[in-house]
Amino acid sequence: MKFSNRIWELDSLRGLAILLMVMFHLIFDLNAFYQIPIPYEQGPIYYVGKAAAVLFIFVAGVSCTLSRNNVKRGIKLVLWGMVITLVTSIVVPGSNIIFGILHFLGVSILLYPLFKKLNPMSMLLLGTIIILSGTLLDHISMSNNWLAPLGLVAKSFFSLDYYPLIPWFGLFLYGVAGGQMLYREKKSLFHFRPKRSLLSTLGQHSLFIYLIHQPVILLFLYLFF
Repeated sequence: MKFSNRIWELDSLRGLAILLMVMFHLIFDLNAFYQIPIPYEQGPIYYVGKAAAVLFIFVAGVSCTLSRNNVKRGIKLVLWGMVITLVTSIVVPGSNIIFGILHFLGVSILLYPLFKKLNPMSMLLLGTIIILSGTLLDHISMSNNWLAPLGLVAKSFFSLDYYPLIPWFGLFLYGVAGGQMLYREKKSLFHFRPKRSLLSTLGQHSLFIYLIHQPVILLFLYLFF
């Protein structure tokens, strides 16, 4: 889809997710690398991070109903996720990223063809079942982490970025259902298009920004401190 034909409100939601993500990672880096005691594992900052993930996942589900290149998109995200896992393990030893947001989005997009023929109500029902199933997995402890992508892990499991298919694939299916219901004509829901929008511009380049934002933040903090 060319930029001129893009659905601007979806790009804007991605752009908002990018801003929330950068805010969360800035606080995380201040805490982790400069011992500035700003809590991020609970409270407002925690929910800022989760809001970014929710937006990314939901919009990715919507976008699957609009794209003709889902296999290519899915493989690309999985590969970039593997690159990030490798690079972070080398640069910051011990900073495991196992099935992070890019891995999850890539796999979810690749799974989309298996579910796309479901009607929206069935999609919403299945999504709800998957989300609720996530609470059950919290009480199951495995002897290894081979099923980590599904949400089944050992008690010793650790990952800086972790979005297992259960429960998060349920939210992705919500996005698919939303796309089916709201974007059947594959065009914006609004009869106007903003001439200039920072959020929309950020959203159009969300993957690139995601890939470079942490090095940029860390460089900025290094120079500042």
